[in-house]
Amino acid sequence: MSVTTEQPTYQASKTLTVRVELVRQLRRRRTLVAFAVGIALPLIVVAAVKLGPSSSGGGGGGFGDGDLDLVGLATAGAWNFALTMLFFGSGFLLTIIAAMFLGDSVASEASWSTLRYLLAAPVPRRRLMRAKAIVGLMLTGITLLILVAASWIIGALAFGTGPLTSPLGGSFDLSQSLLRLSVVTGYIMLIMLIPAGIAFLMSVLTDVPLGAVGAAVVIVIVLNILDALEALGDLRRLLPTDYGNAWVDALGPTIVWDQMAIGASYSVVVFAILALVATLRFDRKDITS
Repeated sequence: MSVTTEQPTYQASKTLTVRVELVRQLRRRRTLVAFAVGIALPLIVVAAVKLGPSSSGGGGGGFGDGDLDLVGLATAGAWNFALTMLFFGSGFLLTIIAAMFLGDSVASEASWSTLRYLLAAPVPRRRLMRAKAIVGLMLTGITLLILVAASWIIGALAFGTGPLTSPLGGSFDLSQSLLRLSVVTGYIMLIMLIPAGIAFLMSVLTDVPLGAVGAAVVIVIVLNILDALEALGDLRRLLPTDYGNAWVDALGPTIVWDQMAIGASYSVVVFAILALVATLRFDRKDITS
């Protein structure tokens, strides 16, 4: 009597799932370093405020000096401290992290010579790109949430849990403080789609991860420089970075959504276009590594 065994059939939907890719990336040292940086930033700032030469004066260089601005109110409580850390982080740190997670996604596989083996598994090219993009954005979001949570906890221990005081005047109760900080956090995550999209495209165009990350960061810096040139006038409104600080509108007596809606829409559209171009380019790319 002959025994027949059923051979497993190939199913593209079961190759390189988001869960598998997420686990792979969470095990990498650079991911753990990024998470650690989100905790280290508020620790370093608190140490500088508490132990610095101007600590007896309520913070040096304007930090926590009580002035009615974002930095001057940083030591008013955990909510203000977390908001200030978001302000510090969104300027450069989170840009680098978003560029790292997306720029390192495809280029790292090519530099390790594992990309061709993934495609020979076979993992469909677009499925690989989708998994890489989703996981990269997830890790960026996790890092952002770690920064916010660590900043609030460290701020609570160092400065108390007073209500969020707005640099535009007034203060909010607990529910409003949570709402305003959540809106700011969500908006900053959407703004990070721009460096993420640039880095994702660069990750396809080069096999050098550091080159993809560096190119994305340089492009964002150039866009910020152009945005600072008043001579450009209204042309600056065409730059995606022009809406980077629109989250300040969430700190007024009522939340004004106009500029944030434009900035969020701009970021989503730019990321979608860059991701589409990256995918189409990867479809036609000759994989040799």
